[in-house]
Amino acid sequence: MILCVGGKYTYAKVPAFDWVAEVLGRARNDYDKVGHFWQGFGPAIVAREVILRTSPLRPGKWLFFLVLCFALAVSAVYELIEWWVALLTGEAAESFLGTQGDVWDTQKDMFTCGIGATLALLGLAKVHDRQLAELARE
Repeated sequence: MILCVGGKYTYAKVPAFDWVAEVLGRARNDYDKVGHFWQGFGPAIVAREVILRTSPLRPGKWLFFLVLCFALAVSAVYELIEWWVALLTGEAAESFLGTQGDVWDTQKDMFTCGIGATLALLGLAKVHDRQLAELARE
């Protein structure tokens, strides 16, 4: 859904996020930041599940670190794909990238992904562990 909406309007011009910019007094539309947040949140939970079910690694600091690294790697690959598409499309690059004049947009996108992954791990790890324990008992 997020990509579909962003693809129709370009990330910088999604009307649903104009009001957010107005309320926060910002010049930019931060629709893409929501997408990057979920780009970290979703893959973090999936990666955690896969690692716990298929490896000897157990919940703890190493699991947290590796899942966070996975989510950030997904974000980095996405940013590389954006860059390659921008190189291939030439003049449409600014609209596709949605940087809105921010030279640090790529880094901020990956940081936002990291925030999403971290919040997913901090907020859902205990629930996730309980669910996996229940599945193991069945």
